[in-house]
Amino acid sequence: MKKRLKAGRFFMTSLLLCVITCMSALVQLAEAVAPASTLPSIKIGSTSALTGVAEPHGRNVTLGTQLYFDRINQTGGIQGRKIEFITLDNKYEPILAGALTRQLIETDHVLALVGLHGSAIVAVVLPIVTEMKTLLFGVWSGPDSLYQVPANRYVMNFRASYGEEVAETINGLLSIGVKPSEFAFFTQNDPSGDSVYNAAINALKASGYQDADRLPHGRYMRNTLNVELALADILDQFKKAPPKIMILGGLAEPNEKFFHLARKEFPHTRFVVISGQLNPKKLTKNDEDYVIATQIAPPLTLDLPAVREYKEDLQKYGKGALPSYASFYTYIAARIFVVGLQQAVAQNKLTREGIIDVLENLSNVDIGIGVPVSYSKTDHTAMHKVWVTVYKNGEFILTSWPKLKKTISTP
Repeated sequence: MKKRLKAGRFFMTSLLLCVITCMSALVQLAEAVAPASTLPSIKIGSTSALTGVAEPHGRNVTLGTQLYFDRINQTGGIQGRKIEFITLDNKYEPILAGALTRQLIETDHVLALVGLHGSAIVAVVLPIVTEMKTLLFGVWSGPDSLYQVPANRYVMNFRASYGEEVAETINGLLSIGVKPSEFAFFTQNDPSGDSVYNAAINALKASGYQDADRLPHGRYMRNTLNVELALADILDQFKKAPPKIMILGGLAEPNEKFFHLARKEFPHTRFVVISGQLNPKKLTKNDEDYVIATQIAPPLTLDLPAVREYKEDLQKYGKGALPSYASFYTYIAARIFVVGLQQAVAQNKLTREGIIDVLENLSNVDIGIGVPVSYSKTDHTAMHKVWVTVYKNGEFILTSWPKLKKTISTP
């Protein structure tokens, strides 16, 4: 009798295991043959300024990421899974950005946050993503807080930091004969502007000029176009000759307004825009050679695969949007992020921790910009390159500091 009971139990257990195995195989088969629309999407989040004074910049930052995700979705997604890009309007207000970040992580269950902008926004979002162990990837801005040593596991940068970009700018200008005393600064009155200004002062002091913090400096209030007081402050601080170089460290729209006002006051000054934050379409023939822009992405005038594809996708999915450096930057940042997604799915690591592990092992990836990009466990910044451009023929074109020497020395 006992033998029969044991045999019966063995038979039932074996049958149950067989049923479970068959059901599992059927589920896997169903997923393999299921149309993409029935597979769960990969949720990626972002919070940006989609209304208000910073709306043009915020929409461009969001647009670039969306363009590349649209490209991937139109070609089948990530192994049949579409990327769902959830974007929420923070109006360029840090407190609201913090609340929306928690919503994206806790309620929308996003895998990662991609393509945010604004150093003041980052100051609020950074501790949240660290606490909630969710990746913050490819922020447009480059404040020091994103470039910690050792690297914050939950931050992956795509661009060079403000510190690197501004040091390249100051040192490049000094190398072609600009004197440390010939600089002035216009920045946003927040952590973003402070990062640019402090990096410049540190670079000037490192060159041996200890009076750098006495140079003229005007600041405007974040999330406004009230730049007139900043210009008045700069004018009040001048006691001798006007500046040879004016560093602009604001967003595009305030930079543009300030430039047109300051150009009248300082007709021989060269204006150097950090991170390309000035629309070349707002300049004129008379401004040629007077506006230099450092870029954290290749100029759109270069014949590169990523530039060509960006312009193609802008035509297909951009709904009439015009090219911009902000949208191109987030477009190429999204390219490397998608490489990470593809490998995470292939390796069965599509989790908040898994995507970080995968990205940390990307090395010398070609994303079509002429510069291979890499990450590692100790270096969470994909590239450290800065491109130097000058305004000519309606565009910012690639140049170099030596080529600019004659231009800057000419009144």
